[in-house]
Amino acid sequence: MLDDKNKTFTPLQELGEFGLIEHLEALLEIRRQETILGIGDDAAIINHNGFETVVTTDILIEGVHFDFFYTPLLHLGYKAIVVNVSDLIAMGAEPTHALVGLATSARSSVEALEDIYRGIQMACAQYGIDLIGGDTTTSRSGMMLSITALGKVPKGQAIKRCTAKPKDLIVVTGDLGGAYCGLLVLEREKEVFKANPYVQPDLAPYDYVVKRLLKPQARQDVLQQLQSLNIKPTAMIDISDGLSSELLHIATRSGLGAKIYENKLPIDQQTFKVCEEMQLNATTVALNGGEDYELLFTIPLSDFEKIKNHPDFTIIGHMTDENDPVVLVTNLNEEIPITAQGWNAFRSKGFGGTNSNQENEPKET
Repeated sequence: MLDDKNKTFTPLQELGEFGLIEHLEALLEIRRQETILGIGDDAAIINHNGFETVVTTDILIEGVHFDFFYTPLLHLGYKAIVVNVSDLIAMGAEPTHALVGLATSARSSVEALEDIYRGIQMACAQYGIDLIGGDTTTSRSGMMLSITALGKVPKGQAIKRCTAKPKDLIVVTGDLGGAYCGLLVLEREKEVFKANPYVQPDLAPYDYVVKRLLKPQARQDVLQQLQSLNIKPTAMIDISDGLSSELLHIATRSGLGAKIYENKLPIDQQTFKVCEEMQLNATTVALNGGEDYELLFTIPLSDFEKIKNHPDFTIIGHMTDENDPVVLVTNLNEEIPITAQGWNAFRSKGFGGTNSNQENEPKET
């Protein structure tokens, strides 16, 4: 569906591996003074004097993390960078560099990889990153895109998951559940198209949730906003696997309990609309959907006045004492234990949250 039938394509074997690397390198731009040597040698060289280097990696696999039926190549490249940048930001780090590992069929075209790298370059430009190397190889089972991203943070200033304190406020950015709803809409339209290829999808009523899935944004702005408010999170994590999973990470690693409130969860109206259409519980989707790439963090109770009316932040609960459970207080004032129902790569079906199979919906908490 994504290829232009009137466009000519260059087989990869026509360039070969080294020719391909040179071809893609020409699309890239070095913009950071810390980059001493980028693509072209056995390894890149970066100067991070006076800072700690933060490193993260994520793998996106065709048929597991994305479906080419509705994932544009440009968006795939863009998203691959963003999901890694989000991890760096969750550590309080400034993203600086990235490396790309790409495995694809020899039947792929040079132009298809150009589109992916254009998406990568767009994200790198947005977040001030230099792409400094990587690897390409052949795949016999679909495409795999692996990004390793590096960032820097002043010594001793990294924000970890394990440092929340009792009575800390629990805060989230943006809204939750939109990406999962976007996936459901695209999966539904895919099935309609397969049944009748002459039916064209109308995605205009779902533009927000579809964009949340296909073109997420890493919340780099949050670090700047927190700094301007003179707030330093005691713990932080990005919401990739679902709010429930991420909250449990912070609570478990910090050795604490937590209490969040159903009526405080930020959910967009379009997400509510999709949940009604799909007969899903919006709270369950917000807790377990995943891939929103918002930030979940804790702050001292003393910072309440600084953040209480901020439009980008929502206080959803607070940390509790050691050995306390992690619970959701429902609108009926019932306390329900929270379990991790988000993404789990090694379940027999693969998913409990965001996925490429509509049967694997978020489970009720």
